[in-house]
Amino acid sequence: MHSKIQLSKEDIRTNKPTRDEYLKQKKIPLIVVLDHVTNSYNIGAFIRLADAFAIEKIIICGELTISDKKLKKASRNEAKWVCIEYSDSTTLTLQELINKGYAVFGVELCHQSVDYKEVIYPSPCVLVLGNERKGVSEAALELSQQQIHISMFGMGNSLNVSTAGAIVLAECASQIRKAVTA
Repeated sequence: MHSKIQLSKEDIRTNKPTRDEYLKQKKIPLIVVLDHVTNSYNIGAFIRLADAFAIEKIIICGELTISDKKLKKASRNEAKWVCIEYSDSTTLTLQELINKGYAVFGVELCHQSVDYKEVIYPSPCVLVLGNERKGVSEAALELSQQQIHISMFGMGNSLNVSTAGAIVLAECASQIRKAVTA
């Protein structure tokens, strides 16, 4: 006789709020700003991450070149649980958030960047992640309180933007959730 080790969807749901309760729940004061991220897979992954960590919202900046159909497919329909905004200008969006009291962190390897694990993330907070090829724009980096990076120990110099986002978002969300619930 073998017992089932994995949890079923029903097992997982027993520890979660109802869908109506979830929509009314306050999210943690953390925003992800995507600075000209264009790949539908990456945008979809960020939507799933935003839902997984129950963050305030995701703001997609720049020209969106993918269809709603591709976006829904990439996010596996989790977009209905996430506040998603669109903006033509990353810098205007960041300035508005700074004016509202958000601390901004640009996720990019820079001359003055520090390892993401060495940072104490305040609440409310913004993580800016950049274009798949160009990274976070210089203008967005200039508006960042701090630039942060993931230390790389292999021969590669970077990670896929959604992979990097998942790593940093997990740490940042964990710190903010502990501070908010303390």
